Amino acid sequence: MYASIFFREGHNLYLYESQKKEALTNLSNDKLLSIVVSVYNEESILNDFWALLEAETKKLKYRLEVIFVNDGSADRSKEILEVLAKNSIVKVLHFSRNFGHEAAMLAGVDHSRGDWVICLDADGQHPPTQIPEMLQKGEEGFEIVNMVRLSRADGSWLKKKLSKWFYKFLNRISPVRFHENASDFFMISSKVSEILRSDYRERARFIRGFIQSVGFESTTLTFDSGMRGAGESKYSLYKLVVLSMGAIVSFSKLPLHLGLFIGFLFGLLAVGLGVYSILMFIIDEVPSGYTTLVVFIALSFALVFFLIGIIGVYIGFMFEETKKRPIYILDK
Repeated sequence: MYASIFFREGHNLYLYESQKKEALTNLSNDKLLSIVVSVYNEESILNDFWALLEAETKKLKYRLEVIFVNDGSADRSKEILEVLAKNSIVKVLHFSRNFGHEAAMLAGVDHSRGDWVICLDADGQHPPTQIPEMLQKGEEGFEIVNMVRLSRADGSWLKKKLSKWFYKFLNRISPVRFHENASDFFMISSKVSEILRSDYRERARFIRGFIQSVGFESTTLTFDSGMRGAGESKYSLYKLVVLSMGAIVSFSKLPLHLGLFIGFLFGLLAVGLGVYSILMFIIDEVPSGYTTLVVFIALSFALVFFLIGIIGVYIGFMFEETKKRPIYILDK
């Protein structure tokens, strides 16, 4: 009941917003638009989402294919998608198990045929009403349209702060500049989607980072993310930390250089302590500082193990890459 009420009210809002964008929906061409929708345990909201997406895309003068990717859902999402697949424009990919949101988006891109590919989630937080404006930017010559979240109604204060700090940190250590609050709601051209299909096949994936690192003409649009129609976020704090680590490893080698910087600093400290000890020996005084020595040794060991941990993270990701296991496996 909650999901139905949410989308009914939200639908009225979307229709109101759509009237303001009516000029954008009159784009006339025969290009194919592929819409990739990742699905994981969304039975309570899936039909309402499809009704909203279908109503919005009917206004577009594009040929259309909608690719639902079922990321190993354990609820009735699979059965609902089988019904939706009877529609001629709908294609459904079922994973053999849960491979993760990033793998689901990549699978959708792999199986898309469109001149433009739009990725969004089925949880209601990526409004389909933005699609006409995204296509307008594509018609203006942009190969990539990043959707940047202005605000979000869900998520704890801690998650929002961590997300902000993460992007600031990543932009400082990476040669690539990322848009803060960029989301997994984006549009790419067939040129960019072909690059993702052929080259960006890492097991440690950060697709919103991939599309910002390939170059080409790109632009951003903003949107407000509302509450989920039903259910709860599938990204726990732990999964967000793992995703962040993958992004850092994928786009920066600076953490590996920390050993050199810290080693140089501690080398200077060791030389200073050595000179101090020699001077004390010459003037025939026993150098004091037992506590200082213990603290120095303890800090040194802590930093050594910290750096070993960083190296271990990189080696772990390298190990995953060398195994070359499939990013996802399709059931049907």
